[in-house]
Amino acid sequence: MSEADARPRFASNAEAVAYMRKVAVGRSGFSRWLGVEPVTVWEGEAELLLAMREELTQHHGFAHGAIVGLMADNACAWAASSVAGDVVTGSYTIHFLSPARGERLRAKGTVIRPGKRQVIVRADVWAESDGSPPVHCAAAQATIVPLG
Repeated sequence: MSEADARPRFASNAEAVAYMRKVAVGRSGFSRWLGVEPVTVWEGEAELLLAMREELTQHHGFAHGAIVGLMADNACAWAASSVAGDVVTGSYTIHFLSPARGERLRAKGTVIRPGKRQVIVRADVWAESDGSPPVHCAAAQATIVPLG
């Protein structure tokens, strides 16, 4: 099977998001339990949302760093998958910029450099609450590995 044949092809962001709901969220017990919601998975970009709840916080009431990391990791992997098909994370580095407190987390990933063996992606995570400006709480960079 060629690399092009291994990549899922979608006609629209809506088709790609439906696929991600079914596969990336639906087949991942953790993402399904968390309630991660894909918004965009298209042409090297991904955006996802997560409604915050008490089970996802640490002892100060902020989103736990592991949850913020998951959002950054998924944003990177999902952005990479939009240009490379099925992928796994090879590595990522995250910088926590401020406490993630709010009603939801929003993560956005953007492919910096696509490649056959690795895709370099950047992601940012914001904490949001209705009526308040979003707070940039984390920035990450990842090396994503296409499976093919």
